[in-house]
Amino acid sequence: MTTHNTHYYSLMASPMGQLLLVGNGEALTGLKLDTQLLPDVAGDDRFQQDDSLFREAKAQLEAYFAGELFSFNLPLAGEGTPFQKTVWQALQDIPYGLTETYGGLARRIGNNKASRAVGLANGKNPIAIIVPCHRVIGANGALTGYSGGIERKQWLLAQEQKYLGHSTL
Repeated sequence: MTTHNTHYYSLMASPMGQLLLVGNGEALTGLKLDTQLLPDVAGDDRFQQDDSLFREAKAQLEAYFAGELFSFNLPLAGEGTPFQKTVWQALQDIPYGLTETYGGLARRIGNNKASRAVGLANGKNPIAIIVPCHRVIGANGALTGYSGGIERKQWLLAQEQKYLGHSTL
């Protein structure tokens, strides 16, 4: 479906602003918020716009924003180190509407002293929202660090809390 050097993208309007979805033709490799948008793809001939490849991802995101989807089921292929990928996989196990501390996440992946490294890996998550890095908070309960901005992290958590009672988790 794709050549090795070609990446595909599509833009999507959302309640949080414009989203940029990036993929390799088989899996989603990135989801970025409008503050991070087009510098990655504008004028780069390795990127081709192809909305048809992102229909399912957009449908699931729309259902998520409407409070009708509580867990994504999409092929994902975020690029990162083995440690980052371990953290990103663990992020997907944080239940909808709940939060976990960086330290808790470090303990869960088997490295009690890795809170800081977990935080760095969390910040490098290439697939926002779907890989829910917004669900990780500071040890004191503070909403710390979010590449899309703290106000978006707060919005996502509030959105999930609003629909938490409707989920069939």
